Amino acid sequence: MSDLQIGDQAPDFEASTDGNGRLKLSDFQGQNVILYFYPKDDTPGCTTEACAFQDNLPNFQTKDAVVIGISKDTPAKHDKFKEKYQLDFPLISDEDGAICESYGTWVEKSMYGKKYMGIDRATFLIGSDGKILEIWRKVKVPGHVEAVLSALEEKKAA
Repeated sequence: MSDLQIGDQAPDFEASTDGNGRLKLSDFQGQNVILYFYPKDDTPGCTTEACAFQDNLPNFQTKDAVVIGISKDTPAKHDKFKEKYQLDFPLISDEDGAICESYGTWVEKSMYGKKYMGIDRATFLIGSDGKILEIWRKVKVPGHVEAVLSALEEKKAA
């Protein structure tokens, strides 16, 4: 379990994306990156969150920020999810969980008394220098995207 803090260098990675692509975090040096981890494509909370990021994409782009989603779903599942909801940002497939591990988002969860491992819904705002500007853990979807936008505006002003 990683204990990343604000000010730490964001762990770099290279991974498969939707559309049979590859993406490397360091390719976005010079831009702000909103890296959000979510449990599963096409589930109610994850769909709401993805659509909220999509709806606000122009606002993020005017702040020189890119949005990247990460789950353990396969690239093929990501393709279906993106097509169904017209998502216009990359979705990373972290099938082996290495990225989730490095960001500390692979955690023990509990539902109805059963314990299991899963992705903690979390978002990292990474600055143009690759350092973590803000971290949201145990994200509640309503109002979250607005909080990320607001933090991005504050960091830009600073």
